[in-house]
This record gives sequence, C-alpha cells and structure tokens, in this order.
Amino acid sequence: MKKIVFIFAFFLACSASAQDRPMYEVYSMMLFNFTKYVQWPNHEGSGEFVIGVMGNNDVAKTLTEWYGGKPRGSKTYVIKKFNSAAEITNCDVLFVASSKSAEFDNVKSKVDGKSTLLITDKNGLGMKGSAINFKTVDNKMKFELNQKAIENANLKVAGSLSAMAILI
Repeated sequence: MKKIVFIFAFFLACSASAQDRPMYEVYSMMLFNFTKYVQWPNHEGSGEFVIGVMGNNDVAKTLTEWYGGKPRGSKTYVIKKFNSAAEITNCDVLFVASSKSAEFDNVKSKVDGKSTLLITDKNGLGMKGSAINFKTVDNKMKFELNQKAIENANLKVAGSLSAMAILI
C-alpha cells in the first residue's frame, strides 16, 4: 500500500511541478523512477545499469548529474548519450526525445529482442511500439504503457505503475 501511495503522490507531484520545473528535470525524475517499478530478466550480479538518452542533452546531463555512478542494487547507473540510432549500444532503458522521433523505426529495430525499456515522448509512438510514451492530457503529463511492447522486451511492470498509466 505504501508503494501505491508513493507512486500516486510522485506522479501527482510531477504533474503539478511540471509547470514549476524544466521539463528535462521532470523527464529525468520519471525515467529514473520507472526503473524502480520494472523488473529485468536475469539482472542479478554486478555491472552497469545503462540508461540511454537520444535527442535531449539536458535530460542526459541531468540524469548523469543526479544518478550517474549511483548504485542500483549491485549494479551502477551509467548514462549514455546517443545522437542517432546508429550509435545505440545495449541499454536497459532508452529514452528517445521527440526531436529524434523520426528515427523511431531504426531505434526500435536496434532494441527488438532485447530487454530494453523503450521510452518516448511523441504522440503515436506508444501505439507504434514504445513501452512507455509520455503525453500531455488536460495540461498534465501522463504516460501510456504498451503492454505488448513490455512483454516483447521480456520485462515485468509492477501493478502499481500500470495503475497510473494509460494502458494500450
């Protein structure tokens, strides 16, 4: 129950603070918090937990400053910045900003068959295969959760996160 209250409060705060904070900070917080409610297969052991960012330097910089090098269990958060789909290497999470949405098909083909949580912020990309897609509804930031994309990536999402999402 505490987790549900926390998630609900977190997403309300993000919606409310979206006007008070730069959007890149809101995206950074949400990307990081999504990692707490998604389970990756065979993710025990040490190494890196990689969050990739394509198309938004401010998000990449903020994630690096706030979370880079911090522990995630026995792993360490590493933030990687990509300028194009061709540069993408293995990531646990990959955020594709709307400025790079024209490359979505190439990005998707790079992560197909991998356990990568693909997150976007352009209308229509949730339906096109992004696992999580940010969208604005009634001037509030919401997110779509594509259950088929989650399954195809062999990921498991906490019910409390699904309850906050627009399911597609």
